[in-house]
Amino acid sequence: MHRHGFSFYLKEKIVIRMFMLFLILFTSAAFSEEENIVNVYSWATDLPNEVVQAFEKETGIKVNRSGYGSNEEMYAKLRAVGTSSYDVIEPTSYYVARMASEGMLESLDVTKLSNYKNLTPSFLKPPYDPSGTHGIPYFWGLTGIFVNRKYFPDAKITGWADLWKPEYKGKLLILDDPRELFSAALILLGYSPNDSDLKQVQAAYERLTQLLPNIKLFNSSAVVSIVGDEDATIGMIWNYNFREAAAYNKNLEFIFPKEGFVMWVDNFAIPKGAKHLENAYRFLNFILRPDIAKIMSVNNQEAITNKPGRALLPASMRDDPVIYPPEDVLKRGIYQTDISDAALAAYAADWELLKLQ
Repeated sequence: MHRHGFSFYLKEKIVIRMFMLFLILFTSAAFSEEENIVNVYSWATDLPNEVVQAFEKETGIKVNRSGYGSNEEMYAKLRAVGTSSYDVIEPTSYYVARMASEGMLESLDVTKLSNYKNLTPSFLKPPYDPSGTHGIPYFWGLTGIFVNRKYFPDAKITGWADLWKPEYKGKLLILDDPRELFSAALILLGYSPNDSDLKQVQAAYERLTQLLPNIKLFNSSAVVSIVGDEDATIGMIWNYNFREAAAYNKNLEFIFPKEGFVMWVDNFAIPKGAKHLENAYRFLNFILRPDIAKIMSVNNQEAITNKPGRALLPASMRDDPVIYPPEDVLKRGIYQTDISDAALAAYAADWELLKLQ
């Protein structure tokens, strides 16, 4: 009886221990599976499948990615769901400044990024991130003017002021982005595109009302087809969109405005309280590799800050002066940085008024 009882007791203990061991292993596996991910929230087209698959195969870390179409969308979502919902995000320069000032970004430990050395030094510690600790500059570009020479073969166009000429009535494509258009007007008036002075914003608005007769349409999402297919023959354009349109329309010319132009930089960053911090660093270090930067650049037709990555690009892209302008041209470039809430509200209100007229 006792032996039987002791045997039963042993079996019971064994079963309990086996169950506990199974529970520990299952929990560990589940925890490991849960932790072995990185949640990436980036511009919708910036992260090619090829890059995601290569990272997952090399590291075993699952990439959960979501895309957005504007900085405002990304910012609003993080404000709503909390910054810890994602591990890597991709804000543009002026949103790096805004989010850093609001405590929404982690301070980067670049000692964990062995490939950080690949970044071109001139992009480090920019005006929008003077400490260089909140964003990793990656893609960059600028805003200029395009003209279709088939329609304007002899037109002398050198700067923003030319877009106000009466001969371009009903011709202009204007980017559907208030900061872009107001920046052009502010620069034309001799002001900084990053100024929060409401009097200067008002002056820019008044100058822009004089441009309205020349505007054919506002658009940012279909610029390549509009310009390439000649639905608009002169106007504003981002340099990487110009490159794509010019690939199939040889009548296009890009002009760097003599008065100056804004430059933007898309940065990768880690939101405050990211739950998979080490995986975030592994992902960032991976995309800082030259071979991966090349894939990202070719996929998006955008300039990259990765110096050895640029060296791997096809010569037609690497040496394209529209994508990689010479230094004397870049001296006229002005980084976009954050502006006050009051100025942003003024932009938004004036923008609606402009588009209603």
